[in-house]
Amino acid sequence: MTSPERESMEYDVVIVGAGPAGLSAAIRLKQLDANLEVVVLEKGSEVGAHILSGAVLDPSGLDALIPDWKEKGAPINVPVRKDNFLFLGPAGHVRVPNFPMPPLMSNHGNYIVSMANVCRWMAEQAEELGVEVFPGMACSELIYGENGEVAGVVAGEFGKNPDGTPGPGYEPGMELRGKYVFLSEGVRGSLSKEVIAKFDLGKDSDVQKYGLGMKEIWEIDPAKHKEGTVTHTMGWPLGKNAGGGSFIYHLENNQVFVGFVVHLNYKNPYLFPYMEFQRFKHHPEIAKLLEGGKRVAYGARAISEGGYQSMPKAVFPGGALLGCSVGLVNVPRIKGNHNAMFSGKFAAEAAYEAIKEGRAGDELGAYETELKSGVVAKDLKRVRNVKPLWSKLGLTASLALGGFDMWTNNLFGISLFGTLKHGKSDAESTGYAADYKEIEYPKPDGVLSFDRLTNVSFSATNHEEEQPCHLKLADPTIPINVNLPKFDEPAQRYCPAGVYEVIQEAGSEPRFQINFQNCVHCKTCDIKDPSQNITWVTPQGGDGPNYPNM
Repeated sequence: MTSPERESMEYDVVIVGAGPAGLSAAIRLKQLDANLEVVVLEKGSEVGAHILSGAVLDPSGLDALIPDWKEKGAPINVPVRKDNFLFLGPAGHVRVPNFPMPPLMSNHGNYIVSMANVCRWMAEQAEELGVEVFPGMACSELIYGENGEVAGVVAGEFGKNPDGTPGPGYEPGMELRGKYVFLSEGVRGSLSKEVIAKFDLGKDSDVQKYGLGMKEIWEIDPAKHKEGTVTHTMGWPLGKNAGGGSFIYHLENNQVFVGFVVHLNYKNPYLFPYMEFQRFKHHPEIAKLLEGGKRVAYGARAISEGGYQSMPKAVFPGGALLGCSVGLVNVPRIKGNHNAMFSGKFAAEAAYEAIKEGRAGDELGAYETELKSGVVAKDLKRVRNVKPLWSKLGLTASLALGGFDMWTNNLFGISLFGTLKHGKSDAESTGYAADYKEIEYPKPDGVLSFDRLTNVSFSATNHEEEQPCHLKLADPTIPINVNLPKFDEPAQRYCPAGVYEVIQEAGSEPRFQINFQNCVHCKTCDIKDPSQNITWVTPQGGDGPNYPNM
């Protein structure tokens, strides 16, 4: 197929994704040299529209990037005042005391924030420095140079018919070329996947692991609101079915962030992560907080959980991976935004030095060195065994051994376990339906718990229907012929937006239906499908969720 004629624009650095990593890189580049030509391309309708995070922010990354962020009006206003850790049973709870926790688990000095709003503010800072920030510009493909290096991206392609052919209003998009291209797409980005495979960036790292994070914003009774309170829970309702837990963060204006994370290495294909989240809210301790309140927003996204040993090589000819494209989340702390900011800063500094030397299109080795040996590495190395211990030994044993391992790392800089392996990928971890029983979930009551499609409407998700489906099946027969008999097609359950259905009508064979209009871009399907048959790619720019202050 012949590529269409496209206009081309040249930059020093092209950045894909206006999250904390990409915006940090853009800001740092212009701090170092105001004359550098820097562009940030964001697939959301506006900066922040696709940003979903807890979030309790460790400000260390922002301190290093913009030390006077308070004076500049960053929307970071709620310091953490109280930390709670609860172990839930079906009807009660036990509070885990704070004193045995390793110091790194303390949230003293951290802030409860909306990362969507933080990114909107960071975009303003970038634009004031002269960065060009273009929302609604999905990057659909990479451009390679004469020597196979990444030389740019295609962005802003609109108007294709559902079959992929140009429609009547087709716009071919533009080529944006740079001396270096930074991919800060978040978890499991389609271009990042491509370069990881093309340049075999994961050959020396462990398999990446993931969780599914789901989040609602609630406005609650002012009498129950305790601004600055952070609560994390473990245990019920997941029990032995899956790893994971919850977070409840009290921010301003009588609002709370209520979130639930399910580790995607669960075995039982009947597990329904979204319904586990909805069931969780009926626990007496949670229900009494939410009763009388109202949910005002919903969203979901995958979280990288592999940690230090799962980080791929972060540089390739012509560019670098930033933030969650590398996988920089500290799992026990449930924090990655500070590391994302550090990664953007380090990549920018490496690119600045390279451009100053007259280089282009090569590997930024200084970035790789700093990422794997500096402050980010220190943060991730000391918790590197928590996730594999949890996966192998379950919650109770891993709490004790993981805590011990974090203490020895914190005090002596060593681990008696060395560096543990993760084992199977999350897709490979899925068991056969015949080996498990179906799980009966209570029907949502419409007060504390909600069905998926109702909740998706609170994500303001929209996709233009007359475009190609952005959820690609390598083999359209696999969902019904393979996944249904072997795994009871778990896509009907692992998707938190109701995208996938198995339709069984009387007198006809079952068929697999993809409701891509519902997709909130969490990318769980790309990760958890046991046949690895689904690939998530970007829809046309601006489509997807429109998160307010997630």
